[in-house]
Amino acid sequence: MAKKKRITQTMEDYLEVMYNLEKEKKIVRVKDIAKKMNVRMPTVTNMLKNLSKCGLVNYERYEYIELTDEGKKIGAEITRRHNALKKFLMNILGIDEKKAEDEACRMEHAVSGETLNRFVDFMEFIEVCPRAGKEWLTYFQDFLNKKELTCLKFKDSFEKIIKEYSKKIKG
Repeated sequence: MAKKKRITQTMEDYLEVMYNLEKEKKIVRVKDIAKKMNVRMPTVTNMLKNLSKCGLVNYERYEYIELTDEGKKIGAEITRRHNALKKFLMNILGIDEKKAEDEACRMEHAVSGETLNRFVDFMEFIEVCPRAGKEWLTYFQDFLNKKELTCLKFKDSFEKIIKEYSKKIKG
């Protein structure tokens, strides 16, 4: 029986890479992990031994690597966190893709599931709420670029139109 051991950020990174390789290629090999993580194959082998002791991978020397159900569960969760955070950084905050990728990789280990779900809910809200929506994101980008609240110009114009319309209706 595998020992319950604290999973480190590095272990999570390996599980995420293996989870994605398994989805992409159907098989996971040491050299594929090494290439993806930019490490040497002996480094991967040592980590696989640790992950195997934790019951997260099935690993035998010179064989394909297979995530256990628990390893898949952790790999899927880390991937979900990464993708949600990257999407938030890019689509909401306007961070470029490379920086968003790097930042999401660091953040995915620290954010709780509950907080991550709030990020996702917030993104959905902004995209569908009539008082927010895609225009709101454009205003936010304008603010970042110009330090000017362009949305207030539209608000003032809109309020002026409403007042004039109200006067016409009242006669």
